[in-house]
Amino acid sequence: MSAPDFREQLTGYLRDLHLPAIRRTFEERARRAEQETLSYERYLFELIELECQERREHRITRMLQGSKLPLEKTLGNFQLQRLPPKAARQIKVLEDGKFLDRRENVLVFGNPGSGKTHLLSALGQELIRAGRRVAFTTCSRLVQDLLLAKKELRLTRAIRKLAWYEALVIDDLGYVQQDREEMEVLFTLLAERYERGSLLISSNLPFSKWEAIFKDPMTTAAAIDRLVHHSVILELNIPSYRMEEAKKKKANGE
Repeated sequence: MSAPDFREQLTGYLRDLHLPAIRRTFEERARRAEQETLSYERYLFELIELECQERREHRITRMLQGSKLPLEKTLGNFQLQRLPPKAARQIKVLEDGKFLDRRENVLVFGNPGSGKTHLLSALGQELIRAGRRVAFTTCSRLVQDLLLAKKELRLTRAIRKLAWYEALVIDDLGYVQQDREEMEVLFTLLAERYERGSLLISSNLPFSKWEAIFKDPMTTAAAIDRLVHHSVILELNIPSYRMEEAKKKKANGE
């Protein structure tokens, strides 16, 4: 078989096997392997390593896009130094994702503007990069989606679909406009995920005010009990980032 025919057939096989990185680089790397007198095994290892790296990067990109996380909110542009020391240490521990194996929840409390959404979004992205399945939603959107699913007699299926995610980020549980039916579908989700999957929740409201969400003391206590039983609680008792930025701009005459 001539060299051109061999190359064409090899390229075709690599295309059939869906190995684009190897197909794109095998000739260049073969020349380098020859120059550096690499063994056949080493040459093959480097090709396969590149293919695996590219597949992992593409998978992470797809998972980030599918998660609906605000991708502009990263740990890189979050001012960790603003956090209380205990919260900063807890975030570092959470980044490896081992808490997901224990089905632990992460509950973040703080005033508006303290960085709760940013922090959970950034943590969610780090978890995806560690190979974890993560989804993001606001509490209001989640409740409306669950209500629609209930109306269409597919609530169980909708909750089961969410169970595929190892971490479900629910932003702003302080939203308190729920009527009883909204409260019921939200509580159903919390109960179904108990000890089955992790919830990452932000809220402006302390537990003492959650009766405004769940409408009666018994349901409120049951919801809190399920969330707290296996959980890490982060309290962001810090000033509003947005207020601080506004004050700086005013002081600088902007």
